[in-house]
Amino acid sequence: MNDSNSNSARKTGEPETQKAPEVPQVSNAEQLLVVGGFNLIQKLVLILTGLMTLGAAGMEIFGIYERGVITLADILMMFLYTEVVSMVVVSYTGRGLPYIYPIFIAITALARLIVLQSKEMNPQNILYEAGAIVLLAIAAIVIMRLPRQ
Repeated sequence: MNDSNSNSARKTGEPETQKAPEVPQVSNAEQLLVVGGFNLIQKLVLILTGLMTLGAAGMEIFGIYERGVITLADILMMFLYTEVVSMVVVSYTGRGLPYIYPIFIAITALARLIVLQSKEMNPQNILYEAGAIVLLAIAAIVIMRLPRQ
């Protein structure tokens, strides 16, 4: 609309009609190519993430072997690796709830942080991190209980 039409619409009380921006038309072939390309990239990045996680887990196991001692921090780190691999599998296959695994990873990471730094940490910070774990657990329960579409 130009200014004169806009001003007359305001004076007469008529609602202004605005044109919606034009959306470019995309053919089905183009859409299939783009979506397929991004799905392929997603799968390749997921495979790379899984391989990197397995490599990191292997290095962790080698480090444990060299030290000759397994600590609680090592076990919690292996849980983190396991959860990342699980998240990759769920994302790759499309089966399951992919939103749950990042929550599990965050819970395990916070628990590991509490275990490793609890002696040097301010007790107030431990309570904050424990509260964050409780909130994440509640979020996971809510997500799991939601109806699936």
